[in-house]
Amino acid sequence: MTHPDRPAAPPLPAGTLESLRESVRAGLPRAIAELSDLVRIPSVSWDGFDPAHVQASADRVAALLRELDVFDEVIVDRAPGADGVLGQPAVLARRAPSPGRPTVLLYAHHDVQPPGADSEWSSPPFEPTLRGDRLYARGVADDKAGVMAHVAAVRALLETTAEPEIGIVAFIEGEEEFGSRSFGALLERHRDLLAADVIVVADSDNWTVDTPSLTVGLRGNATFSLTVSTLGHASHSGMYGGAVPDAMLATIALLATLHDADGAVAVEGLRSHEQEVPSIPEQRLRDEAALLDGVTPIGRGALLHRLWAQPSITVTGIDAPSVQNASNTLAPSITVKISARIAPGQPAAEAFAALERHLRAHAPFGAHLTFGAIDLGEPFLVDTSGWAVDEALAAMREAWGNEPEQVGVGGSIPFIAQLAETFPAAQVLVTGVEDPHTRAHSPDESLHLGVFQRAILTEAALLTRIQANRVE
Repeated sequence: MTHPDRPAAPPLPAGTLESLRESVRAGLPRAIAELSDLVRIPSVSWDGFDPAHVQASADRVAALLRELDVFDEVIVDRAPGADGVLGQPAVLARRAPSPGRPTVLLYAHHDVQPPGADSEWSSPPFEPTLRGDRLYARGVADDKAGVMAHVAAVRALLETTAEPEIGIVAFIEGEEEFGSRSFGALLERHRDLLAADVIVVADSDNWTVDTPSLTVGLRGNATFSLTVSTLGHASHSGMYGGAVPDAMLATIALLATLHDADGAVAVEGLRSHEQEVPSIPEQRLRDEAALLDGVTPIGRGALLHRLWAQPSITVTGIDAPSVQNASNTLAPSITVKISARIAPGQPAAEAFAALERHLRAHAPFGAHLTFGAIDLGEPFLVDTSGWAVDEALAAMREAWGNEPEQVGVGGSIPFIAQLAETFPAAQVLVTGVEDPHTRAHSPDESLHLGVFQRAILTEAALLTRIQANRVE
């Protein structure tokens, strides 16, 4: 939809749109080949993985940007996080605008999630493999396709515009999957280089493979480790079981208090955001999330309201004796990793405080609790009142041939709030190359090549449209 107090963005001239379409179509094999080369670099940014791969990925991205021959400067930089540890390399580039023309910041990230066990993949995770109309590999969609969508869109703009007047900034981060820990320092260090009128974040989803979406709401996150302790040392379960509470019992009982019988979050102080959402059939959720037969959804309310506007809590990891190594022992301590998603409108620190209060109040048998590795990210609501939103929606209509959806996303992109705080006058657009079957972060992550092509054309059309606007 368009903002009611201003006219819809006018269509691009037919000749301009067709030139862009042909440029993107002709350049698609090159974009896929460059994406495949980038995906072969296992740039996992987590601790315990070789940082040389992330550096190699940054260097390759920098080379792609330099090959465009449009930027005044392209740099690779690292900055320390709040803990003083040097972060992973980011790639930054800037082209100055002509007088009175806007500048667009193009964001994506070149780091990826760990692949997990190779046995869970249908093909090697870092060897891009085409099956049907989908390309499979770790990071092929999240978010190296976002990187290449920017590169290919700028390439199409340059091929169809005699002399671009728009300012272009590229910010390709190297540790988004590891919490963007040095993001704030990079923003502060390169504030002038990164300053822009419009920010395009290519790291989100589309409604379907045929219908685009503009993300206008994102949940925040509160992630932390929790250690539950009941004993000073391990003891024989046969000798003391039945009278002595072990840490596993206490942990299971404590985690069970986080949800009610419907699976809805039962933590006082975690809030929902009141908003209208589209209706989807339960079968779509079942298909996209791969629910097994007989397994029911959890929570209450409209399905998309649960995903976009309500809090959620997931136990994503547990350190405990494995089944193979299990002995008849009462465990003295158990550590779990908890990931909570926070509804738009609630500060992350407030949400974490509510979680900590709940867990301490419900610790069974007097169990001792220790919290660590606390990582907070703010939720974000996009201001849809600016002209850039209308231009983005118009570009999506032109590229996809279908009416775009304005959606919320259950996942979190916390750095967007930092970008908006640093550049409060900038208009933020959250786009993406993913679709409901991408399986980002999971085995057999994939990119739909039709979506990839339409995402590139959307951005090329958007850049062309933004160029026609003037700024003070």
